[in-house]
Amino acid sequence: MDSAGQWTGGRFTVRQEAALAARRYTVRESLPDGSDGAVLAVAELKWFSLKEETAFYADESRKRVLFTVTDRGLRDLGDGYDVRDAEGDLIGAFEEKFFTSLVRSTWVLEQPGSPAAVGREHNWFVAVLRRVWGFLPLDQVPFPWPYHFDFEADGEPVMTVDKKPGLRDRYVVDMAAPGLDPRLAIAQAVALDAFQGR
Repeated sequence: MDSAGQWTGGRFTVRQEAALAARRYTVRESLPDGSDGAVLAVAELKWFSLKEETAFYADESRKRVLFTVTDRGLRDLGDGYDVRDAEGDLIGAFEEKFFTSLVRSTWVLEQPGSPAAVGREHNWFVAVLRRVWGFLPLDQVPFPWPYHFDFEADGEPVMTVDKKPGLRDRYVVDMAAPGLDPRLAIAQAVALDAFQGR
């Protein structure tokens, strides 16, 4: 994927690895046989930072920024996040709907020129179980069950995010809408892991 977000694939994987002071994310294209292909982006989010701009880089060297994700602020619940290209131009935005998310997480993904996409957890039971898990004294133990998000706009699929079972967080993302900017899709997929503390 270049700095303009020109990547022709429709599927990618996101893997999270926990480090001492940060969570590291590697995004790779998904090959037809299900294996991981080329690196599309890498990012690192600090564990204890409440507000920051997170840069996504082209590769592990972290020399070239592809895009950034910025928290709009802590003024109100659900302020959301802006996704900007390397030059600072807005690609899109996303936010979690706080009250709707009390039972089943709901996100709104916006890209200029396209209708807003709403993403919801597919399985009510898993959504409730995740909330119960959050109250248990298991801070460093990841939620072990897979879950699935469907994003739709005007009744049409935009993308899906599937958390796969395993000891480390791994997500498979399918982009269904041809006009969806992959940088925005990557940012939203990472947010499902990072910004909700999953």
